[in-house]
Amino acid sequence: MSFINYMAREINCKIVYYGPGLCGKTTNLQYIYERTNPDAKGKMISLATETDRTLFFDFLPLALGEIRGFKTRFHLYTVPGQVFYDASRKLILKGVDGVVFVADSQLGRIEANQESVENLRTNLAEQGYSLDKIPYVIQYNKRDLPEIGTVEELRSLLNPTNVPDFEGVARTGVGVFDTLKAVAKLVLTELKKGGP
Repeated sequence: MSFINYMAREINCKIVYYGPGLCGKTTNLQYIYERTNPDAKGKMISLATETDRTLFFDFLPLALGEIRGFKTRFHLYTVPGQVFYDASRKLILKGVDGVVFVADSQLGRIEANQESVENLRTNLAEQGYSLDKIPYVIQYNKRDLPEIGTVEELRSLLNPTNVPDFEGVARTGVGVFDTLKAVAKLVLTELKKGGP
């Protein structure tokens, strides 16, 4: 849930990028970070674990719009993709305002996508959230690779509730900002319903 800082007149919203390992969550955030005005962003933070692999918990505040005189600041996070880090995923989802599910379009990753969506649904439910009620969008990433599912196939498997979805190539930026703008708009719509 969003946090209101009355002193700074800011509403802080948390958007979490979720998906299976190596689907492009971190690449999305790196692309956004590199192309955001330096005055509008904080530091990107990554945390390494004791394993060989580094996990990125990307933190990026973006100032986008105002609601009743309050600036809106978005904090973007990724979760580790590996199931081994499920406790970290749950922790990062705490207080979430919106979710971007980054799906890997490769045919060999369909099952990993489905498992990750179910894991997201379960982890949200444990914290009292419903994936059907929270601002939520899907990005079908890696559209530039061979042997990918069609958008229609992916949509039928991963998007039964018809949430906004986008094709993406995070490496080159295709669909990255469209996805972010869509989830931000949904979060802002929810905020305006409640308002500060």
